[in-house]
Formats: sequence, structure tokens, C-alpha cells
Amino acid sequence: IGRLVIGQNGILSTPAVSCIIRKIKAAGGIILTASHSPGGPGGEFGVKFEVANGGPAPDVVSEKIYQISKTLEEYAICPDLRVDLSRLGRQEFDLENKFKPFRVEIVDSVDIYLNLLRSIFDFNAIRSLLTGPNQIKIRIDAMNGVMGSYVRKILCDELGAPANSAINCIPLEDFGGQPPDPNLTYAAALLEAMRGGEYGFGAAFDADGDRYMILGQNGFFVNASDSLAIIAANLSCIPYFRQMGVRGFGRSMPTSTALDKVAKVMKVPVYETPTGWRYFSNLMDSGRCSLCGEESFGTGSDHLREKDGLWAVLVWLSILAARKQSVEEIVRDHWTKFGRHYYCRFDYEGLEPRTAYFIMRDLETLITDKSFSNQQFAVGSNIYSVERTDSFEYVDPVDGTVTKRQGLRIVFSDASRLIFRMSASSHVRATLRIYAESYEKDPSQHDKEPQAVLSPLIAIALKISQIHERTGRKGPTVIT
Repeated sequence: IGRLVIGQNGILSTPAVSCIIRKIKAAGGIILTASHSPGGPGGEFGVKFEVANGGPAPDVVSEKIYQISKTLEEYAICPDLRVDLSRLGRQEFDLENKFKPFRVEIVDSVDIYLNLLRSIFDFNAIRSLLTGPNQIKIRIDAMNGVMGSYVRKILCDELGAPANSAINCIPLEDFGGQPPDPNLTYAAALLEAMRGGEYGFGAAFDADGDRYMILGQNGFFVNASDSLAIIAANLSCIPYFRQMGVRGFGRSMPTSTALDKVAKVMKVPVYETPTGWRYFSNLMDSGRCSLCGEESFGTGSDHLREKDGLWAVLVWLSILAARKQSVEEIVRDHWTKFGRHYYCRFDYEGLEPRTAYFIMRDLETLITDKSFSNQQFAVGSNIYSVERTDSFEYVDPVDGTVTKRQGLRIVFSDASRLIFRMSASSHVRATLRIYAESYEKDPSQHDKEPQAVLSPLIAIALKISQIHERTGRKGPTVIT
């Protein structure tokens, strides 16, 4: 490596890294991040490697890196090299290697990414929404990650939102002692502020800026799967898509099928992938996919090869500006047209890995047995008939790569779904996730609490997995 490009003060969001890689045609990029996990001493810390298209390394690349790592015999360090990360511009060093000189370039953390966003959105329309006579008050929580400078420079300086619209904008090594996870559990302060009714739009970001959450006035919550479907249904509000067109959609398998309803009306294909953004990159590089998303609050398009939280927020603001409706009105109109997908995710965190492994192994044996396909489950007045089950595997339509054992699925005859999946976010403790989804077409039934609607499905999930009995838990750690 003869040249490093680093964000000022060492700070770049994940989508900004993807943007810069693509802009300067870099060989790849390295992101040091805790993502949406707790930071600081004793917290999470990870390394993400981006390949030359600006997307996460595919499995084959990660495996090759791992194999090479086992053959390393030595490495050299340069203890006296000092780089001033605060000073923009080039710094050159003689490291007595084949690169003469070795160049480090410090770039503005926001500028290149901001220029890309200017080419995608109608900034004048968003600025009018935030500053005009009928302006909407917004509340944006950067959760003490890297997004503070992006929120201030783009939403406040560029688009005119008042400076006090943005909170928790100072990056802290431990994120202020709170996991920077943009959900109702950890963004509780934002939720409380929105419930007061003063703000018409709220959003939160994770620590490296690729995940987001949307709230409407009075704390109206938009789940990530609905957000993806609503963005898909309103892409004509964005100049980029009016020019480029829409070729297809992608969603991770556990994400609700709300996107599929929109795709059917728009007559575009939907690609169902394993969890992990790297699976979308091939689809976008081959021109098959224009928009993709995951239920874990990650959404993006083919403008980059990473999920992009601020991009998603700007899409929402564009929709609000074009439709002149509130967040809640837009969501309810969507449900009326396409039906509502009641959806919840239950996370059992910090499990002993062997216990979690055996729960999933035994569950797979149970549900993939032929006799299970004929089962009926009666919970109260509800009867659920199993239509099909499987251990999800994905065949990449571009290169034919097969990825197996990506979650256990139970699909019922009324299109309800139960999904069980192990998260690969940590090797020390395991996280087991249960997803429940139920579809309701009737608008008169759209005002129920998701957990109330889904409680019969959850009862089935707990009965067949025996997760409480086998872990000693009384309930999940986090519900989203």
C-alpha cells in the first residue's frame, strides 16, 4: 500500500468510506468500528473490510484473508511515524520500502459524501420543508457516534435545520455509556422528545452511520421493514430514481415481506438474500437491484454498496416534502393500499454459544421432519397450519455461489412467518433471534399493537424452541 486516505480526526461514516473508495478507485477500505454495539473498554470493537466496489468483503475474500493470515511469519512496525489526523492535506514519509514516498492524505470527513447526496436529492425541496412557511421541526440523534459532523453539516448547515435539532453530536469513545443502536430500547431519549408532539420528524443513527430509525410526531414508530417498503413505493420523489429507473429490490430473508407487495404492484423482481449487506453487492453491480434493505434498520440503494442511514433519512424528508403529509399519514396510507405486515424481532442476547447451537440444531431437526409440515397449532381462537419449512439457503443469481444454513423458516397457510436465526455479531456470547410476521389486509384491523397480534405466533415459537426452559431466561433481552 502506497497511499492511505483517512477522514479528518480519524472519523468517517461507513457510507462515506464506501463513497470515497468508489470516488478515488481505491483498492479497498478498512473501517474500525463498534457499529451499533456498546463501545469503550470492555465493549465491542470490530474491523470491516470493504473491497474495491465500496461494499463489504464477500465470504470468499474474507476466507482468503483468513487463510493468508495463517501463513504470516513476521510483520514490521514503524513506531516513530506520526500522522497529524487533524490537518487536511497530504503528508509524505520515507519508509524505506518500494513506495517512494509513502503518502497519507487527510480528507474532510463529509465533503465527498455530501457532493454525492447533492446529485441524488432535490436539496431545494428538502430545504423548503425544513425552513419554509410550513416547515417541519425535526429531531436527530447522532447517539455520540461519528454521525454528529454529518448531521450538523448536511441537515443543519446545508439544509437549514436549526442547530438545536441535532443532539448527541459529539463522538465519544464509549458512546456516552449507551449502545448506539437506533431502536426504541436504546434511543429512548429521542422517543420521549418525540412523544411531546413538538417535533414532526425524528431520526437516530448508529455509531458508524449505516443504520437509522424513523419516528413521526407523538413518537409514531416506523419499523424498518415498513420503512423499506414505503421508500420503495415512493422512489419517484427522488430525482436519482426518476433518472435511473428502478430495476429490482433486495431484502434479507428475515425482513418482512412488505417490500414484496410493493414490488408486485411496480412489476419489479425481489431478491431474498441472507442477512449481510455483502449479498446485495453482486445484485447491484450486475444491475439487478436498485434498492435493498434489512430489518435491522439498514437501507440503501445502488448509489453506494453500503447501507446508508443519512441517505434513508433524506429519502424520508423528500417524501414528506413531496406528499405534504405527516409520517403517520404516509404510513397509514401505505397500509391501506398494500396491507399491514405486523412484525417483531425478539433478541436473546448473551447466550452460552453451545446452548444456542443445540437449540438451533434440535429445532432444525424438528421442523424439517416431514411430519411437521402437516402440523396445526391452536392458540386461543387462532389456528395456524404449517405450509412449508426450511433451513434457508441462497443461490446468488450472478455467480451461482451457494450460502447455506442462514436461518430456520416456518411459513403458515395465512402467509404468517416464524424465523429463527443465530446472529454472528460476537464469538464470545451468542444471540438468538426470533422473528414473527403476520399480514393483515383489512384497514379496520391496522390499529392493533404488534405484540398483541403476534402473541399466538410467539407462543408457538417458544413452545417448539423451548428457549426459556433451555436458557433459564424469562424473556428476550431486546424487542424491536
